[in-house]
Amino acid sequence: MQPRGIVETALYTADMARAREFFESVLGLAAHLADERFTAYPVGGAMLLLFQQGQTDETVQLPGTMGTIPPHNGSGAQHIALAIGAEELDGWERRLKAHGVEIEGRSHWPPGGESLYFRDPDGHLLELVTPGLWPNY
Repeated sequence: MQPRGIVETALYTADMARAREFFESVLGLAAHLADERFTAYPVGGAMLLLFQQGQTDETVQLPGTMGTIPPHNGSGAQHIALAIGAEELDGWERRLKAHGVEIEGRSHWPPGGESLYFRDPDGHLLELVTPGLWPNY
């Protein structure tokens, strides 16, 4: 028995408004839920959660839930990779440049697939990757 997939992953931000602006205008994501503490974005079959730094350091009970969420937090630059189609790579590169986002690296992987690397406003390393890198993508 093993997990079936990743349901959600999280990044932590020093400035929620700035992070939302980046993820919505640069990456084109649309928030599913948002408040002053967090924002949830559907991405493929998973959710990308942005948490305001310092707002998840204590146990949380959300209104209408039947349980609690234990404390969690992250620090330092983190990394996530987002799936794109191979035919979209050039368009994404143009979009990032149009938003003034510096492409810090690019890789062509021996098994297949290409990656573009850039940072969000909090310094997290984001990657756009085309199919072929991993057996499951």
